[in-house]
Amino acid sequence: MPLPRLMVAPNGASKTHDDHPRVPLTLWEVVRCARECMAAGADGLHLHLRDDEGGHLLDSGAYREALAELARALPGLAVQVTTEAGGRYLPAHQAHVALHSGAEMVSVSVREICRDGEGLAARLYAEAEARGIAVQHILYDPEDAMHLERVLPGGVQPETQLIFVLGRYVAGQVSEPAMLEPFLRWLGGRAADWAVCAFGQGESACLRAARAAGGKMRVGFENSLLHEDGSLAADNAARVRAVAGFV
Repeated sequence: MPLPRLMVAPNGASKTHDDHPRVPLTLWEVVRCARECMAAGADGLHLHLRDDEGGHLLDSGAYREALAELARALPGLAVQVTTEAGGRYLPAHQAHVALHSGAEMVSVSVREICRDGEGLAARLYAEAEARGIAVQHILYDPEDAMHLERVLPGGVQPETQLIFVLGRYVAGQVSEPAMLEPFLRWLGGRAADWAVCAFGQGESACLRAARAAGGKMRVGFENSLLHEDGSLAADNAARVRAVAGFV
């Protein structure tokens, strides 16, 4: 299953209604948001769930329920589940959720999944491939990319799903298009199914650069609440509409 051309990431692991009243926290809010974003041009959803207190939740059973509800409410929308640790979960738990959530698409940070050694990562990637689960590898810098090549069976192939994350570990979480260049140098013209997400006001400019370079896009409140001119977006669908024309 290839990556969607425009995925929305509407909430992330930590943003709340204090950050923006339209950050979706409950499953009902996520479904409503996904419907609005699909109408605005998104064809994929990067799914985070929250517990009853609004905290980051990685739970296979909760994912199965959410995936069933999303499939019922929004058939045709591709859904990818996160395995982000969020400061709460260890690699073994993340790997279990990736393999047992019922998702056909999952995102995994090579940096996080290798915290307890590279053996778990290699086993996870091999088992996911055997089960037909598409893993999108989260890369924060070229060092992550080179680390991935060491543990990914067969290395990077045309069907390998990647996401280059721009600005996450920069002061103020500010991104700019030039941050994409080291990742493209690492790829060196090799084919891969890659996308970009970018933090802060530079999100739109970075996604525009990704499209110009042949990549796909992930947009949404997980990464930025702001339009390119610095104004606050009304909701996730407004951010989708702002970049949908880049596709």
